[in-house]
Amino acid sequence: MKTSTIKTELSKNARQYTMVLILVAIAIVFAILTGGTFLTSRNISNLFLQASAIGIVAISVSLVLVAGEIDLSIGSCVGLTGAVAATLMVNMGWSIIPTILVTVAVGVGIGCWQGFWVAFRKVPSFIVTLAGSLIFRGIVYGITRGMTIAPMTDEFKAIGQGYIPPIFSAEGSGFNDTAIIIGVVICVIFAVMQIRQENSRKRYHLGVAPKGMLIAKIVIVSIVVIGIMAILSLNLGLSYAFLLLIILAVLFSFISNNTAFGRQIYAIGGNREAARLSGINIKKRLFLLFVVMGTMCAASGIVYTARINAGTAAAGQNMELDAIAAAVIGGTSTMGGEGSVFGAVIGALIMTAIDNGMSLMNLDNTFQYVVKGLVLLLAVWMDVATRKKVIS
Repeated sequence: MKTSTIKTELSKNARQYTMVLILVAIAIVFAILTGGTFLTSRNISNLFLQASAIGIVAISVSLVLVAGEIDLSIGSCVGLTGAVAATLMVNMGWSIIPTILVTVAVGVGIGCWQGFWVAFRKVPSFIVTLAGSLIFRGIVYGITRGMTIAPMTDEFKAIGQGYIPPIFSAEGSGFNDTAIIIGVVICVIFAVMQIRQENSRKRYHLGVAPKGMLIAKIVIVSIVVIGIMAILSLNLGLSYAFLLLIILAVLFSFISNNTAFGRQIYAIGGNREAARLSGINIKKRLFLLFVVMGTMCAASGIVYTARINAGTAAAGQNMELDAIAAAVIGGTSTMGGEGSVFGAVIGALIMTAIDNGMSLMNLDNTFQYVVKGLVLLLAVWMDVATRKKVIS
């Protein structure tokens, strides 16, 4: 077993650290340009709420990209599942539980459909999901007839608009202690996961980070998390939607780093032929991966529909671009084999922060698209440049 130097550790995780610094820089710049409005508890709370739907699909599409595949149907899938949820609840009078179950089942069905063509018929995922984007959008227009289906029930709306009530502090007191309590739990989980990961690397005689570096990483992340939760606690607290994003991020981070399925996805993206020769059932793994993608689209569709309180024909348009951009900005390689779930969440926050900040400045949508496009281009350039450096 060898211990990495601090310089080696920083170099190995340079992309992730850079993205966090960029997010902090964006927050500081917009705070200055908006006279402090950007960093108010109300706006931070709104920003996290906006990031939830994008973040959920960014998590799953990061794994799709890690496997060397792509999904261009995300927006249409989110729109379709949202339209299904709205139709069942508004037009057919269904209650929340059956509506959610059927909506998730539709997402699973979409994943099975696309996974079948990619895994078992070997049609490139670019083509399959591009076709899916058109098919699902057409079905959305068929379901909605181009009209808005609204309103949703209060229970359903709470998924996308509601906040977790305080535990000890009084409601309406201007302070929600639940956000800080959840923040402490997140910090403990993060610390445990980091220590387990280092112990696992030690067991297999792999390079481990210096203890000081590990402690510094845990302390810095904890300070940031508690700081953010403290800001949120001064408004309405933590939203149900963002809590769902946190839970899914922790779950998929564990799956990608600590399960055979996760390691096999990285192996497939890193070297597909080597993965096949090592006995990995590539067809089965890719099929399951697209089923997961469809399920996450359904979850995002539910959150998105609850947030806007309606199912619309235009719901989810261009969401695949934001989700893929978030994953790539967060460090997922466009060439496969490399990426992280938490990086994708950071990427989603960066994309949402850009939208949110420029909206506060009353800038035209033109600038938002241009800036996000440039950020994506720079992120991909960084990926290519880093790969070339590693190869050389």
